[in-house]
Amino acid sequence: MLSRVADSIYWLNRYVERAENIARFLDVNFNLILDSPTGMTQQWEPLIMTTGDLPLFQERYGRDTAENVIQFLSFDASYANSILSCLHSARENARSIREIISSEMWEQVNGAYMMVRDANPQQSLPELREFFAEIKLAGHLFAGLMDATMTHNEGWHFGKIGRFLERADKTSRILDVKYYILLPSVKDVGTTMDEIQWMALLKSASAYEMYRKCSQHRITPDRVIEFLTLDRHFPRSILFCLLEAQASLHEITGTPIGTYRNVAERSLGRLRTELDYIATEEIINAGLHEFLDTLQGRINTVGHKIYEEFFALRS
Repeated sequence: MLSRVADSIYWLNRYVERAENIARFLDVNFNLILDSPTGMTQQWEPLIMTTGDLPLFQERYGRDTAENVIQFLSFDASYANSILSCLHSARENARSIREIISSEMWEQVNGAYMMVRDANPQQSLPELREFFAEIKLAGHLFAGLMDATMTHNEGWHFGKIGRFLERADKTSRILDVKYYILLPSVKDVGTTMDEIQWMALLKSASAYEMYRKCSQHRITPDRVIEFLTLDRHFPRSILFCLLEAQASLHEITGTPIGTYRNVAERSLGRLRTELDYIATEEIINAGLHEFLDTLQGRINTVGHKIYEEFFALRS
């Protein structure tokens, strides 16, 4: 497969997944608004801090109001990681490989982009919740269409790697929102408000129902961290995503898992193995934010190694 084609399929999937997960970030606060006591002040800055783009946001918007944060993360065409920009980039990647992907995949990503492009940014809270639900549904539909209408060859596996690396990174950032929300209110740890915040995170990761079914326990920080980080069966947990990405990478290279012939396999395999053996207590004792920050850096490193191995032009 041409490296240009593989690169476009990989990034097409990353951008669609990224757009969906930005909607999930915003869903954290929408869920908190619904579940919190009346009059509880909502924090919007943590959503920007989790993206790592707080200085850029402050330069362009100043105050971290709900309107400014929603505009920045959703509709700002000049911000590369807004929902609108991600779907525009996904559409351009899809356009460049229309002869490779199915027509249904193209129609889905094109339709999702036009839906966001034509959306009214000045919507009411119920309308915004419905809008972000549509963004998430669009991501699910695209993934389902790719699995159902595209030959499961190298291109499909590159798409899966892109999707699951992006999802692993964004699940870690959704978890990291909790750290930033707690910064000004450590006194809330262990209170009902603390439980409500963890519940909001689970709902935003579409994990609340499965958490309840699997753990059958009340919501506690250690169990939520374990479920979203180390569960091998829940499709949005970080470990599950890395397992899926690793399986597809080895399908592409033709090497069995446990055999590492290139830097991409070695980098991903080392990260996945370490998560296999780490305990939740170790994560908490080391500091959740510090663990997630390091993890995000290592997922980025895996992405760089995949680029160097498969997509970079060699002289």
